Amino acid sequence: MRLLLSILIALAATFVSIFYRPHLIVPTLHAYRTTLFIGHIANRTIPLLLSRKMNTTKNFEGIPAIPPQDPSLNAPANTTVPRKIRMHFEAIETPEGEGAMVRRSIGTQKLKNFSPFLMLDHFNVAKGGFPDHPHRGQETISYLLDGIIDHEDFVGNAGALYPGDLQFMTAGRGIMHAEMPRHGPGLPVVNGFQLWVDLPQKLKKCEPRYRDLRAAEIPEIKLDDEKVTVKIISGQSHGTDSVQELAYTPVWLLDITIKPGGKITQNLPVGWNAFAYSWQGTTTFGVGRDAAVVPKYHNTVFEQAGDAVVAENDPDNDEDVRFSESISICPRGLYCVLTVL
Repeated sequence: MRLLLSILIALAATFVSIFYRPHLIVPTLHAYRTTLFIGHIANRTIPLLLSRKMNTTKNFEGIPAIPPQDPSLNAPANTTVPRKIRMHFEAIETPEGEGAMVRRSIGTQKLKNFSPFLMLDHFNVAKGGFPDHPHRGQETISYLLDGIIDHEDFVGNAGALYPGDLQFMTAGRGIMHAEMPRHGPGLPVVNGFQLWVDLPQKLKKCEPRYRDLRAAEIPEIKLDDEKVTVKIISGQSHGTDSVQELAYTPVWLLDITIKPGGKITQNLPVGWNAFAYSWQGTTTFGVGRDAAVVPKYHNTVFEQAGDAVVAENDPDNDEDVRFSESISICPRGLYCVLTVL
């Protein structure tokens, strides 16, 4: 009888934690591999969250990604003020999911309260993956650099991401899903990013939806005598706009590669905060005495004041540098962030 009572109490506690604070249990689900049990409870106990297929229509309820008439975005290049660097730190590799390794920079003690961003993982998966786990009240953006990932959720949606593809998933009122890399002879190690973004309060219980973005849909521009390549995944760079209506919370994501001797000045909307995660080569951010040389796997956080992020690759370097730039407005419209991956 005591055993039965203990089990019932445990089930009740699990239900409460999922229903009221699901974002806090996702890392635990990965670490202790209890997601199948949680999914079973979610399907039976709160079918309202999972009873219908995700919305894949063109019904867009979000906020436009490009703010109109923003003075920083429209400022001439010779009048922009570069952002200074507040800090930079290494994203330490750690186990996640089943056999996967990630470098987490947002959502750690170093960078916790950075609204609207909840988490940034740079994943590298030679085996295993990310089995069933829940999301609620947020959006996830998955960007695949190498390999193939299969996606499936508990309401019948399924698909795959290939190199250069992205998936924008608005969890809204809730979803259970799995993201499993393909492994086998001749297949590369799966490498990419996942960014978690908070939803505005009014959209936290919206109908879940997907928006896949294929590599071929992404505009690409060349700058600085073709020493700089910018893939405009979401947002705007040097007069070129991305595909629109991707995430409900406005997010910019620019994948930037700089050859030795190349330089880019990327304008940001006024008042938006900024950080940079570099994953290839050694990048110099900032100008003059405020510049910092940042190695790969480091996250660089910028001061709030200023119009643009400046990045360059030293002419003496023997490899390209690569990072991705993402910008997002806070759900409350007060605290905004630039992400350079």
